[in-house]
Amino acid sequence: MKHLDTHAQIKRFQIKPKKSLGQNFLVEPAGLNKVLMAAQLEGNEQVLEIGAGLGSLTVLLAQSAREVIAVEIDKTLFPALQDATQAYPNVRNIQGDILECNLNELIGNGPFVVVANIPYYITSAIIRHLLEAHKRPNRMILTIQKEVADRIVARDGKMSLLSLSVQVYADAERFGIIPAGAFYPAPDVDSAVLRLNLHEKPLIDEANLESFFKLAHAGFSQKRKTLRNSLSSGLNKPANEVEILLDKAHIEASRRAETLTLNEWKTLVSVFVDSVI
Repeated sequence: MKHLDTHAQIKRFQIKPKKSLGQNFLVEPAGLNKVLMAAQLEGNEQVLEIGAGLGSLTVLLAQSAREVIAVEIDKTLFPALQDATQAYPNVRNIQGDILECNLNELIGNGPFVVVANIPYYITSAIIRHLLEAHKRPNRMILTIQKEVADRIVARDGKMSLLSLSVQVYADAERFGIIPAGAFYPAPDVDSAVLRLNLHEKPLIDEANLESFFKLAHAGFSQKRKTLRNSLSSGLNKPANEVEILLDKAHIEASRRAETLTLNEWKTLVSVFVDSVI
């Protein structure tokens, strides 16, 4: 597998990473190989790479997949990306913001895999954008802050709004750690490779998804409060009415949102939908 000489590219194109865009380029071969291993590409996949940067990962994906669509928001990095991938006719470079891209136009009709080194400040927004899109990938391999990855894979008793939201759409597993020193410039914390294997359809009935997220946002809006109080405040419902609905769902009003399982949320949303949230 041929790796890009990233440091030479940085020097040649006089690249100065932008803090405003959260730019930390993954440059060490061991870290890049870990991402590639997590992707489990067999050679026939269409890959959407988000945050292609200098092309360090792009060139490896190009050697492992049928087609790579590499999206990079920073215009100043684009010449370096195009230079790095010029030898690979199966790479299509797109300069733009993935949050504003139409995935149907970008990808077409076939299945695809997402691989991304996501800036920390926009992690949740990109994950939500991809999971809630009409056209969803088969799986997603994300290099993100280790702490965020740990929150996403957390289960009952330690749930967060992010982990619950991801669990509705996918099975999440942490594939490995990439130390801060594998990036240029090195961030303050280590990263992790997160793999999301998407369900064929969300585990919450699509007709109830909007109500589910409204309920979940309310439940997690004040994490230190009991469900009785957080749902009452978040949904603007009398506390005694919320307590009655929780009782119907067989959930103790004194519990907190982080302790509920996905199945309990499913039961809860059906009860609250019947009462018209």
